[in-house]
Amino acid sequence: MTMFHFIGIKGSGMSALAQILSDMKYDVQGSDVDKVFFTQKPLEEKGIPLFPFNKENIEEGQTIIASAAYGEDHEEVQEAKEKGIEVQPYPTFLGEFIQRFTNIAITGSHGKTSTTGLMSHVLQQAKPTSYLIGDGTGKGEENSEYFVFEACEYRRHFLHYHPDYAIMTNVDFDHPDYFKDVNDVFSAFQDMAKQVKKAIIACGDDEHLQQLTAQVPVVYYGLGEQNDFQAKNIQVDSTGTHFDVFVRNTAYGSFTIPGFGNHNILNALSVIALCEYENIDVAIVQEHLKTFTGVKRRFSEKTFGNQVLIDDYAHHPTEIAVTIEATKQKYPNREVVAIFQPHTFTRTRTFLDDFAESLKEADKVYLCDIFASAREKAQALSIQELQDRIPGAVLVDEESVNQLVQHETGILLFMGAGDVQKFQGAYERLAK
Repeated sequence: MTMFHFIGIKGSGMSALAQILSDMKYDVQGSDVDKVFFTQKPLEEKGIPLFPFNKENIEEGQTIIASAAYGEDHEEVQEAKEKGIEVQPYPTFLGEFIQRFTNIAITGSHGKTSTTGLMSHVLQQAKPTSYLIGDGTGKGEENSEYFVFEACEYRRHFLHYHPDYAIMTNVDFDHPDYFKDVNDVFSAFQDMAKQVKKAIIACGDDEHLQQLTAQVPVVYYGLGEQNDFQAKNIQVDSTGTHFDVFVRNTAYGSFTIPGFGNHNILNALSVIALCEYENIDVAIVQEHLKTFTGVKRRFSEKTFGNQVLIDDYAHHPTEIAVTIEATKQKYPNREVVAIFQPHTFTRTRTFLDDFAESLKEADKVYLCDIFASAREKAQALSIQELQDRIPGAVLVDEESVNQLVQHETGILLFMGAGDVQKFQGAYERLAK
């Protein structure tokens, strides 16, 4: 049996795929930089060997999968070529691998990871299901019928896939280092739609997705009357969100989710629609929507004295707005404190005013320095430019973050796609 060698195994998608292959009893190993990432813990728990990058890792007979982050100039890629071993980019390998199953691609500008987690959580209660989540989580079943995976639009990576189903959550302008504008983003989703083989399940409340054209049925879900699957009679209490679902104006069932905010209702509707399409018992869906505990770095809560600390991946103005909204729904009588680390200079510059407007919805705002991507050069942009747009915003670093103690019963919302967790970690150490 071949040894699967992953070049850049600590990447979130790479880590998840390595876990899946290991669960399916394949031999797996990988290499990466020495820096510790949260994605490596599950690899270590499964006993998957991890090595520093070194051309000596490349041996005859391996199946080599390379992260999209590493190109022809990487020492291991070069060594493989010298040995005449094919190097398969991660999206290429995954695109071929998923064809063994009924596969469901989850894509959209926002909500991919949470929806992938929710879909896999519910489906695996009905049929053997393997899944790959963008937070670095992967699980394989040897006799899997379904494969649920997160499909990223960045650099049109998802065009490597020809899925049976595609869930499309929304279209928004993001990744300004690659996409020109929202129409460019939509064109990528339109191209993806042409590659779907069975059906597309799309959010009909999204003005862009309403314009999709495809050779397969497009089933719409949302809160608006025009949708095939519509949520009505929405009620919120301390246990979560309750709503009724109507399918083409006919009552279908009542559902409860533990999450808050309309975005969580929409995610659940996409799962309900897919399961109805695949004839999954609605009772299974109702039961297990209630028990979903979330995915890593998506509204991950922790009690800290009289405060609640929330870690969230929100790094786009739209995501920040819905995360603050959900926090206020869950904790209507508590002070909501946003601690935000912008991710990449290009995104920060493009959305400066939008970031400011979203963050103003919090009761108090603290800003961390911009986290630069390895893909971009440093730019003449300072965090002060965002601070100047938000009245009362305060800059913090790891030494000064302990000033958050003044929010004695506050909900501290740490948001960002970089390493904002280090500020939460520093706060927990300093505030003891």
